[in-house]
Amino acid sequence: MSSGLALALALVVLALALGVAAARPRYLPVSAVVGGGLLVAVGAVGLSRAGDTLRGLAPTVGFLAALLLIAEGCRREGLFEAIGAVMARGSHGSAQRLLALVFMVAVGVTALLGLDATIVLLTPVVFATAARIRTSSRPPVYACAHLANSASLLLPVSNLTNLLAFHDSGLSFARFGALMALPTIGVVGVEWVVLRRFFASDLRRPRKRGGELARPTIPRFALAVLALTLVGFALSSLLGIAPVWVAAAGAAAITVPALRPRTTSAVALARAVEPGFLLFVLGLGVIVAAASDNGLASAVRDVLPRGASLPDLLAIAALSALLANLVNNVPATLLLIPVALASGPGAVLAMLIGVNVGPNLTYVGSLATLLWRRVLRAQDTDIELGEFTRLGLLTVPATLVTATVLLWLSLQV
Repeated sequence: MSSGLALALALVVLALALGVAAARPRYLPVSAVVGGGLLVAVGAVGLSRAGDTLRGLAPTVGFLAALLLIAEGCRREGLFEAIGAVMARGSHGSAQRLLALVFMVAVGVTALLGLDATIVLLTPVVFATAARIRTSSRPPVYACAHLANSASLLLPVSNLTNLLAFHDSGLSFARFGALMALPTIGVVGVEWVVLRRFFASDLRRPRKRGGELARPTIPRFALAVLALTLVGFALSSLLGIAPVWVAAAGAAAITVPALRPRTTSAVALARAVEPGFLLFVLGLGVIVAAASDNGLASAVRDVLPRGASLPDLLAIAALSALLANLVNNVPATLLLIPVALASGPGAVLAMLIGVNVGPNLTYVGSLATLLWRRVLRAQDTDIELGEFTRLGLLTVPATLVTATVLLWLSLQV
């Protein structure tokens, strides 16, 4: 098969897999696994190359599975229920206070447990909290979606895209977080300013007075496991331990005690690790490898700047955001990592700014955004494409520039 035909077929398979992800999420793993298998069968990607790709992704997928178990353990221990109660009490019926609390909580949950936890576990809690204090859910629910992407810049564990890049970046866990701290603060600041103005009418609604809310019970065990796991991540590079083992230890610590009194089951744990999503990521890896080997990597290499100057980093972030919105951020990351690595860790982090923040512009830019729409529909609501896009146009360019400039300043230190 010629390279041109193989590239065209790989791109068609990628488009179909992403289309299925958007329209029929239950067939998510089938679309990517069958697509990857087809490309191997017709010779668009070699069997050995596909195997190498799967072996390379296996540690990242294992890391993600461990993080999902930790998030599920936190839910089981009542952490998100307690968060909802704290937000309800702290808001005092004020929509603006609730939005501020959601910002703080969403940033913390995204950074520590990953953006999927913010989408799947926090967003329904925010819906319930808004209903509890009888205020509009639109501002805080949109904040969950935007911050799931934007606040995922901070740590390697905050986003699958970060995990994919972290292993090859040469950065320690602590160094990654230190370099991305200022960009994350800048992005969250921009999101706060824009969302407050965009939803000004919702936030000005009169405060509702309700009955006294019960004091929440804080799940100390879950918080202790989270804290110790985070410390383990920070020390992993110094101790020469791969972060995946720290994540596995945290997952075991919060899961094993629940098995003894049978407060959970093997089936529930299997569902918590989202095997369909993990298979989808592995299938995407093979599809992207086929596209990359047959000319797409060369095209990206020709376009992406080589260097770490501020103009270079701005261009890398912008092009990465564009590619994420065209082909989704996970395939874009897989394509961009080898090219960005040639220019050093600064270029890799600029690429992550693009693929993490950029997807706030379109539905298809991030798997998390597609998942967010499913959560909304489960709450018998949906969003308008025009409203989502307008908000994205107001936030994405400003957050891209702000984060990249702050990254460049961090790199100078």
